[in-house]
Amino acid sequence: MLGPRILAKPSGTLVSATARKASAVVLQTRRCHQAPLSTSAARRAKNMVFDPIRNPDSFQTYLLHSSSARTPLLTLWTASYCSTCRTVEPLIKSLVESGIGEAEGGVCFAPVEFDSPDIMGGGADSLAMTYMITAIPTLLSFDAGEPQSATRITDGKKLADREFLIEWIRNEAKRHGGRGGGSTGSGFSFGGLFGRR
Repeated sequence: MLGPRILAKPSGTLVSATARKASAVVLQTRRCHQAPLSTSAARRAKNMVFDPIRNPDSFQTYLLHSSSARTPLLTLWTASYCSTCRTVEPLIKSLVESGIGEAEGGVCFAPVEFDSPDIMGGGADSLAMTYMITAIPTLLSFDAGEPQSATRITDGKKLADREFLIEWIRNEAKRHGGRGGGSTGSGFSFGGLFGRR
């Protein structure tokens, strides 16, 4: 006989341990993703700071984590020889750790060590080539696993400007895994894809 087979449900209430665990995970997931009631205050997302990225595997892990959490991943591409990077990285890290962007949905931050052999090496499939990193330092956000090239920052003066960075982080945090359009009401349509309205 072809087609689905329907098995009779046992008369007892015997449920396997695996089924109980699976239903508990589903229940927990539903609780985490439920919208708050209108009478309750919304919970703020917590920013996360990751260890420096030195290889493609850790990059992919952080990217998947941020995508599943619907939180943008902010990456600062640095190098050991870059004096500007030594100023910019602690500034961005301190802003993220202090909670900038949490009210807008939160962000994850990870510096990427550009001069690490696994990042820079490897030819055409290297991370630096994949994301067209041509200047150090480069601040690049990833939302829903995709690079947000339109908001990439390579200007060292902007990267050292605390107020500029606060606004940039807040705009990136507004994305919530929605791919672009993080800057609402800025006069851009489709996240800047078609320019100014």
